[in-house]
Parts: sequence; C-alpha cells; structure tokens
Amino acid sequence: MSGQVSLADLRWWHVQSDAKRNLSAMKAFHLDRHAFQFSAPQLSAVFAMMAMAASQSLQAQTETSAPLWEVGGFTVGVSQQAYPGSDQQVNRSLALPLFVYRGELLRADRETTGIRAIRNSAFELDIGVAGSFGARSEEIEARRGMRELGTLVEFGPRLQWQLGTGPGNGRWRAELPLRGVFDLRDSAAYRGLAFEPKLVFERQTREGWRYNASLAAIIADLRLAQTFYEVNEFEATPLRPEFAASNGLIAWRLAASFSRNLAPDWRLFGFARVDTVAGAANENSPLVRKTTGTTMGLGIAYTWQRSTQRASE
Repeated sequence: MSGQVSLADLRWWHVQSDAKRNLSAMKAFHLDRHAFQFSAPQLSAVFAMMAMAASQSLQAQTETSAPLWEVGGFTVGVSQQAYPGSDQQVNRSLALPLFVYRGELLRADRETTGIRAIRNSAFELDIGVAGSFGARSEEIEARRGMRELGTLVEFGPRLQWQLGTGPGNGRWRAELPLRGVFDLRDSAAYRGLAFEPKLVFERQTREGWRYNASLAAIIADLRLAQTFYEVNEFEATPLRPEFAASNGLIAWRLAASFSRNLAPDWRLFGFARVDTVAGAANENSPLVRKTTGTTMGLGIAYTWQRSTQRASE
C-alpha cells in the first residue's frame, strides 16, 4: 500500500510488443504487492514492477492474439513518496527479468498476476499479488527510531467490472481489490487488510500511444493503519507525541501511466501518481508531514522470446 507501484503504480507494473509483429506484449504494484537476489527494498517492489512492465508491454494486443508466453526483461527508475503523508522520497532503480504467461487459469500479464478465477464480458475475478518499496526507519526522519515499515506484499482477490466505452473509443472499468498485507522482513507477519476501490479509464491513440488514468481510495483496517501511523509510548519523543491510529481512509490516489513501442521488441513505459491524505482518518498523526505527495517512474522493456502457440481466452 505504501508506495505501491501498481503495486502502483507500481502495481509488480506493465509491457507490450508491436501488434504488427506477431501481435505480442506495471501493476500496479499493487504488486501488489514479487526468486531473485535483491535487497529488501528492491524485493518489495518486484511484483508491482513486473506487473507494470508486463501490462505496458502487452496492451497493444487482444488476449486471443497474444502468445501463450513471453520472456524478456525491463529496467525502471522510480522516485516515490515513502508512504502517504511522508515528506521524503525513496529513490530506487531496478533491472529485472520479465516473464509473461497467459494460461486459462494461471496468469501473469497486464490484467492478472496470479489466478484468474472467473471471466466474462462484464466481470473478472482474480486472485493475485502486489507489492511496494520498503523503507528503513533511518531513511525516513519522521520514523527514526521506530519499527521499520518492512517489505510489504499484498495477496487477495480483485473484482474487475467493465463499464463500457468512453471518449476516443477508450474503456472504463471499476476495480475492487481486497488484499491482506504481509511483511516479508518479519517472516511474512500479517500487517492488516487493504481495500482500494478504483475507477480506471484507458485508451490507445492512432499514433500508438497507450495511456490510462485512475482515481482510487485507499482504505485500511485498524491493524494496517497502526503499521503506518501509530506512535506508541516507547516511540514517542518531544517532536513525535503518542498517537492512536484509526481505521478508515488512508489516502486518495490519482494516477496515470503510458506506454509506446519504440521498436518491435522494445517498449517505453512510464507512470505517475499523486496521493493526498486530506480528510484521511490519520491526517493528524505526527508521522504525517506532508498532505500531498508524488510518485513517478520511467522504464524500458524488451521482449527476447515468445511462443508460437497463441493464448486461449
């Protein structure tokens, strides 16, 4: 949830190949929230980045025309707000392999990273993962001396509802993900529950640009809110008084992403979002130093190999 690269935005995030060449292909990490040898902060964002890379690379084609699998890699640089309400940025760069698989049940593509349980013309239900960058307490002045946020991974169901066409032949959809949050640095300890209802608009231009914009509310249960905003008696200082966190709205999130083919196997993608804690349940926490913060990233994805077998719907 914190710095999701969807999950996202840095929902593990998306990538697609040119439809004119074999019609091939975040996030957003939600990732949310993805093996390889990485430092803890890097590992926390792998799933959201892979979802973003897979999604941006795959959007140029329909599911029926896409290869069953694709293998490649991507690199991305991200500057993100440490958590909603933080006045500091966490800067990370990643270079990772990318694997896309479009099985009837198991999916790792722009729409799903996990199990696709139900799909029809109006609704899709999947069970997937998302992730976010972690940040050590010594990196964040407001949390110095406190417990670390850790490497947070989210897992749970998501319902997608196709709402129809919009301006310029774009498409509207609603997403309703409900996910448990776990801390990989602490033996996958349960940290609470996150609900992030989202309205999404996406469109492709004749020039080959693909983009989407979304508006979301991040809602947390008491346990997750305490993870980010509670200050107990042992962590209190003269400048950081005790604070009892409340469940409810964590932040509003306005996000956008884009992608475009540079060559048949190369694709540029980027994303940005604005989070605000104005009116949120824990706006008055001493850990909230800034009402509005931004996250942005830019990356390139490459498709090395793809199957000749096509994915089935």
